[in-house]
Amino acid sequence: MDYKSVFEKAIDRLHEEGRYRVFIDILRNKGAFPNARCFAGHNGPKPITVWCSNDYLAMGQHPDVLAAMEEALHNVGAGSGGTRNIGGNTHYHVELEAELADLHGKETALLFTSGYISNEATLATLGKILPGCVIFSDELNHASMIAGIRNSGCEKQVWRHNDLAHLEELLEAADPDAPKLIAFESVYSMDGDVAPIAAICDLADKYNALTYCDEVHAVGMYGSRGGGITDRDEVADRVTIIEGTLAKAIGVMGGYIAADQVIVDVIRSYAPGFIFTTSLSPVLVAGALASVRHLKASSVEREGQQAAAAMLKAKFREAGLPVMDSVTHIVPLMVGDPVKAKKISDILLAEYGVYVQPINFPTVPRGTERLRFTPGPSHTEEMMTELTAALVEIWQRLEMQQAAAA
Repeated sequence: MDYKSVFEKAIDRLHEEGRYRVFIDILRNKGAFPNARCFAGHNGPKPITVWCSNDYLAMGQHPDVLAAMEEALHNVGAGSGGTRNIGGNTHYHVELEAELADLHGKETALLFTSGYISNEATLATLGKILPGCVIFSDELNHASMIAGIRNSGCEKQVWRHNDLAHLEELLEAADPDAPKLIAFESVYSMDGDVAPIAAICDLADKYNALTYCDEVHAVGMYGSRGGGITDRDEVADRVTIIEGTLAKAIGVMGGYIAADQVIVDVIRSYAPGFIFTTSLSPVLVAGALASVRHLKASSVEREGQQAAAAMLKAKFREAGLPVMDSVTHIVPLMVGDPVKAKKISDILLAEYGVYVQPINFPTVPRGTERLRFTPGPSHTEEMMTELTAALVEIWQRLEMQQAAAA
């Protein structure tokens, strides 16, 4: 077999479909987010404005977070020293798990190296521990949830996105004696819509099912203390397992679950993705700990971010740009073509110093390619006005249809 040819053809297919991904070479400017420097395609760094970061609240630049990380570095060094069982269980890890459990009103929490791993490891383990389990998965669930459900080896039932009638239809048809788990997200990051969590919990109660809620795009962002949509809607106590990330609004790195003690103990004791992975560096954990504590006490960042998102949506609508309906901090702009989405992104970066990555298949369905903007509390109205004008010019240049102004 000509192995090289097979690999080259696989990459060629991505180019032909217009969805070959290019990573942009940038460095953020400490303390000046969303300002950054781009090293791609020119000599020396070029100033740019970042519009697609998941560091939604710029906590990755917060002085308290940086100070905590520096202190931990000089206190204990760089790495964790191993898995949690062997050498990587530091006091920072213990403290952060306690803070996260308190954030969600749960008995305990468990840290993972990423949100992807926390989803994959937890869902895969739950499906194996519960004999004959059926997992009911929202059709727009993240790839990490899909991977975990697949690796569990148990039966999967996919319900139409946020369609409670379809979910109940599937629950009703299932074996009443079989263990059941309903898996869903709180905020769906590509469309910016929200799950009807209370109603899902009602169905879980009715059909004796566990619930698993991925809050990665909501932790830090919603609720009086940043506990997410379950915090905002006061339903955290009804959700069996809450999963979150430390890499988005928290601004650092890592993932976690929060639940009852016995459930967390099962995952801790049986999940290979937890047991055999070197634990997070205490430097990262210290930064996340400082961020979680700050966001529990401060709503300034959340309020600033929500105001910025509302302003950008309004500017896009007024300019006739095809902004998608979103009730959250996500501001998606529909393009509907992978080649054009990449072209718009390239022009924005090269000519306007604006960085936003195109979102293509398989992240979103074919034909729904888009640009996904995540304005934060540090994006100014002037930046938004300049961005909107740039997009209007590009839309006209590429002879793309604009939406009717709202």
